[in-house]
Amino acid sequence: MTRPTPMMLDLTSLIMLLALAALWGGSFFFAEVALRELSPLTITLHRVFWAAPILFLVVRAKGIRIPTAPGIWGRYLVMGALNNAIPFTLIFWGQTQIASGLASILNAMTAMFGAVVAGVLLKDEPLLPRKIAGAALGVAGVIIIMGPDVVTGFSLTNLAQLSVLSAGLSYAFASVWGRTQLSGQPPLMNALGMVTCSVVLMLPVVLAVEGPPSLHLSPTIWAAVLGIAGLSTSLAYVLYFAILVRAGAANLMLVTLLIPPFAIALGVLFLGESLSASAYLGFGVIALGFLVTDGRLFTGRRG
Repeated sequence: MTRPTPMMLDLTSLIMLLALAALWGGSFFFAEVALRELSPLTITLHRVFWAAPILFLVVRAKGIRIPTAPGIWGRYLVMGALNNAIPFTLIFWGQTQIASGLASILNAMTAMFGAVVAGVLLKDEPLLPRKIAGAALGVAGVIIIMGPDVVTGFSLTNLAQLSVLSAGLSYAFASVWGRTQLSGQPPLMNALGMVTCSVVLMLPVVLAVEGPPSLHLSPTIWAAVLGIAGLSTSLAYVLYFAILVRAGAANLMLVTLLIPPFAIALGVLFLGESLSASAYLGFGVIALGFLVTDGRLFTGRRG
């Protein structure tokens, strides 16, 4: 099945794409800072709780109708779990054991997971050989990062790495769910719906596991919380859909390769992190896997 050639990526679209990568790369940095005082569950709750009213104001400002049918909100509930509540918590827990830059590299597997899951579940997204090859390269990159000792000496660090990879798999299923169940709704309304439902999901979990979240946080932690909610979530979603309209889904997926450099740079400059040579080599192999999956590496076309 042949796909159209990706839309031209003009200078404005490229700047927007870099800005989105910086916002999502910043989420790993903000989370690392917030983890000094907050648990992964509470950070997830804060992220969606403060993002929801911001997105509500954006939706109202654009005159988008908020649906009232219970069915659509049920679909938003599933989307909120798959795209927010589960992956955010998995990534934040992973960051308690591994550096933020390494978490961002492992999260880049989302693109390959997405291609494989879509190929298996969607009739119009066949599981082409290049997608299988790209996924295989991605797995090879992960093996390089995790190292040969994972077979004989599985550690908490390895569990954290798998946690971040599992988040990418959750994102992949979320993509399929959104495409099949929410494609008829305005994109920004989908963002508001799933974030709002994520609050509904996370609040009772946090209350049951940890009790009422404390609001007595240091200014630095509040800055990190508001950064991850306002910038890396609310603004990022607005920018994401703007790029989708302007440059198309094929070009938008390039953000996958741009997020880790921003996250790594922030970790090195402000958190004193350092990554091993195997982490960088693994990212290179994962990036190659993405380019193979995308298809344009050889033909300039997707499909």
